This record gives sequence, C-alpha cells and structure tokens, in this order.
Amino acid sequence: MPKLKLPVPPLPPSLRPAPPKPGAPKQGPLDKAAEAGIYTVDWIDERTSLSGGLRWMMFRKVPKGTNWFYTLGSATMFAFLSQAITGVFLAMYYRPDAAGGAYESVRHINDDVFLGEFVHGMHKWGSSVMVILIFLHMARTFFFGAYKYPRELNWVIGVALLILTFVMSLTGYLLPFDQRSYWATIVANNITASGPLVGPYLGDFLNGGSEFNATTLSRFYAIHMMLVPGIIGALIGAHLYLVARLGTTAPPWQKVKVPDELTEEKA
Repeated sequence: MPKLKLPVPPLPPSLRPAPPKPGAPKQGPLDKAAEAGIYTVDWIDERTSLSGGLRWMMFRKVPKGTNWFYTLGSATMFAFLSQAITGVFLAMYYRPDAAGGAYESVRHINDDVFLGEFVHGMHKWGSSVMVILIFLHMARTFFFGAYKYPRELNWVIGVALLILTFVMSLTGYLLPFDQRSYWATIVANNITASGPLVGPYLGDFLNGGSEFNATTLSRFYAIHMMLVPGIIGALIGAHLYLVARLGTTAPPWQKVKVPDELTEEKA
C-alpha cells in the first residue's frame, strides 16, 4: 500500500524570504548567511528591546580631553572577566581536599592537563594585574575629582570593589595548599581575628571554626568561587549603570567654557 504524502504547511508571511529586487545580483551563501544573522538579531531585538539599552549605554557624550587614563576601569573589568574564565577552567580539575587532593590537583593541572600551566599562570598573574589596575583606576578617580557630587555612590561602590578584590586574592592564595599558602593564610586569619568587635567572629567564619582546619579550605574555595564573584558582578553592573547615567568627568586641566550669557549676567 503506497504511503500518503501530506503537503508541507505554508510558512507565515512574516517568515517568508523577501523577493529579490529587480536587477539585483544573485545572492551567494555568504549573503544569505549575513541576512540570516540580521534577521536573527532583529527577531531577538523585537522581543527584548535590547538595542535601546545598548544605545543608551554605548553611545553617550564624552567630555573633551578624555585620554588613556579613562580606560583603566575597562581594563580592570576585562581583568576580572579573564579571572572568571580561567577560574572556571581551573575549577574543572581542582579538588578542595585538605588531605593532599588540593595540592595534587594543582600539580596535575600544571604537569598533565593540556595548556593547564598556561591557564593557571594567567589566573595567578592576572590576580596581581587586577589589583594593580584597580589601584590605578581608584587613583585616577581620586586625582581627577571624579568622586565628587553627583558621583559619590559610584565612589562607594568602587571602594567596595577594591575590598572584594583583596578578599578574592586572600581566598585564592590558599587554594594551592602548599606550605607557603598554608602558613600565610594562618597569619592573615589571625590578623583578621585580632580586629576589634567583629574581628573574632570574622576569624571564626573564615576558619570554619575556632581553629584553622580542613573546613577552612572548603570555605575559602566557596567564597572564592561563588560568593565574592557574584557580588563583584552585581556591583560592576551597578557601577557601569551609574557611569552611563551620570557620565564621566572632564580632566582637571580642561577649562570649562562659560557661555557668554552667564558672563554678561555676572558682569
């Protein structure tokens, strides 16, 4: 018995390809691929309206005299993204086991995993680069007077990001779990616990108890991998929003041109 072949249902008018223009050359595969990409972007934008937000964020007025000092914030953000990406790849092989598994996993990454030593080196030295960049960015903000009204909240967020960067460096330093990181973390935790009021409670929280033990490594790993990066990502989003909302300040050596009308009124 012959099989029945059902007709293909017709496409809706919105999904049908546009007819070629009269006299237009025949489209090749690359042209069709480009049209498909444009159609996909338009389809997503029609349902999300992301283009308006992107235009508001990317296309804004920049004060005269802007120079390379203003790229330190973006460089710090890209350093954080590099740390996040390399950290994800390292977490695929790392084991937070204080009984020797942590040290062995780091050794395995450096000696056996393809490009493991390269990724580990990027993450290790990238942390120092991020600390240097965020210091330079904060110094530029301070000396250029960009912390003044109405940007005080953005300065507070920047200080919080600086402190969280230090927390990331401290918690990540223990993860190789060699002799140097072990004793350095004990010293750092004891200094933290000696602080007034909240110091003892913060020291117990970092140690996972009253003393440095196996739980400390798991706690540092959780803080380093999940808690602090999430807070940093949220604060970076708020920081970028305020930068786009309030704009950037002109360099202090840039003189502001006073309109003639205001000059006449003062006279």
